[in-house]
Order: sequence, then structure tokens, then C-alpha cells
Amino acid sequence: MVLKTLMRSLRRLIRPAGLLTLTLMGAAVTVGCASLDERQRAWIFQPGKATWGGGAVAADGMDEVWIDYRDTQDRPVRLNGLWLDQPQADAPVLLYLHGARWNVRSSAMRMRRLHSLGYAVLGIDYRGFGLSTDELPSEQSAIEDARAAWDWLARERPGRSRTVFGHSLGGAIAVALAAQVDDEAGVIVEGTFTSIPDVVSSFRWGWLPVGPLITQRFEAVEQVDRIGSPLLVVHGSEDRLIPPELGRALYERAREPKRYVLVEGGSHHNTNAVGLDRYREAVAELFGLAAPADSPGAAR
Repeated sequence: MVLKTLMRSLRRLIRPAGLLTLTLMGAAVTVGCASLDERQRAWIFQPGKATWGGGAVAADGMDEVWIDYRDTQDRPVRLNGLWLDQPQADAPVLLYLHGARWNVRSSAMRMRRLHSLGYAVLGIDYRGFGLSTDELPSEQSAIEDARAAWDWLARERPGRSRTVFGHSLGGAIAVALAAQVDDEAGVIVEGTFTSIPDVVSSFRWGWLPVGPLITQRFEAVEQVDRIGSPLLVVHGSEDRLIPPELGRALYERAREPKRYVLVEGGSHHNTNAVGLDRYREAVAELFGLAAPADSPGAAR
């Protein structure tokens, strides 16, 4: 009875934020749960198939794409994505990697803001999200999916520079991808972190000794110094899910050239909107990319 009460309390505490749910793993171990890894994957990713937050409207006019490949276990995988091109045939391309819960269509407004900076944007759903292969995602599978999308862009949009962007959990995936490849023009992460254990430690009950039990670790801090291109780290000063200190710590471990932008008043979900002008300045300074004069977001 006590265990059930604890679990209900934790669910109420973390329901708004997918990452926080991994604290339940402590309770799972207590009762001898044999599917700890599976439960962590479900709680961390919270794969979403429904479109929220006006995403359907924002996605209208984007091209739907399908990416078919075989994963490292030689299983067929199909990823669904959205593509928003620029008028210029040689415009740089940005691979958009979303975080937990919100699928690619729910992220369409953020994709449009990044498009306003001058990028053609491809956003994808990992396995388990949206219309992609219906399989519970994992850290490894999400990184594989991101790599498949990266390679797809190289084939389908040859000769165009490619930048990888990740929001929240997608930021850790973006760092892992960039650490693998050597052909990225740059990396942008927003509202992301050093590692899942560090996120857990930042909670008010972070003193609980659950770190060694975490299997989906997303150790971005151990990979960020392998990125060989400019890195832009953006964080909202009012982010209550991922403390700005974790974004700053990730930035500190990276190699130059790099830039850290703290957006005053930005939360975990609205920093991209509140800080669009800061984005524009940083992208121009770090990547040399100027937003098109007629861009819908250019004169915000």
C-alpha cells in the first residue's frame, strides 16, 4: 500500500514532464521488476502519436517524407518526417530532433521558427512516435534513427551544408549524432542537459541513490568534446525542468568554437519563441547564416 501511494505521488509530480518519470524505477526495483529498462524507456521518451499545441496547423504546407532503412539488428525501420525547404536550392539544411512526448507535428511551430533563420528543415519522428515504426524507443534506437535521417539528407540533398538541432532529450541525441559524424556544419541544442543521472540529481529528491540503476543515460557530457564543429547551446532562464546550470555545464565541456545563450524569461517550452532574436544573432555570429529578408520570422 505504501509503495502504491508513493508511485501515485510521483506520477502526480512528474506528469507534466516526461523525463522526471524515470524516478519510478527505484520503486520498480524494490518490487523486483524484471522490465526495468523497458519501463525507463517508456517513462523517459513517453512516445506521442497525437498532435498537440496547434501542431497540425503549423505543419500544414510541409512535405511529408518517409525514410526506410535497416537498423543495426538488421530490422526494417520506417521513419516519418516533415520537410520545409527554402526557395534557394543551396540553402543550408537543419535536422530537427524533438524531445520527449511531443512528436514532429507537435514540433512544427518550432521548426518554422528555425526555418525563419534561413535553414531548410527536416524534422523526424523516432520509432514509437507519430507514424514511424511502432516500437518502444531506446537511447540506441533514437540515435540510430537520427543517423538514418542524417544519411538520408546527404543522399537526397547532396552538396548542402547540414546542421543538427535538438530540443531537450533531442539535444542529447543531437550531441551523440554529431560525435559520430564529421560532416556537420554545426550543432544547436536547446534546453538540454549533461546526462539523465545529472537531471535526476537536480530534483528535490535527487539524493535518492538511483543513478546506478539508470540504463538510458544519455551521457551528452561525455561526448560533447568530440564535436568538431561550432556548437550553440541555448537555455531559458526560467526552465524548471532542465536547470540552466546543466546546459551551461554541457557548454563548458565542449571545444571551441562555441556560444552559450541564456534567454531571459524562457521556459523549457517557449525559449525558442521568446529568444528568436537571440537565436538569429547567435546563428549569424557562429555559423555566418543571415536570415532571408522576406522570412516570416525575420522581423519579429
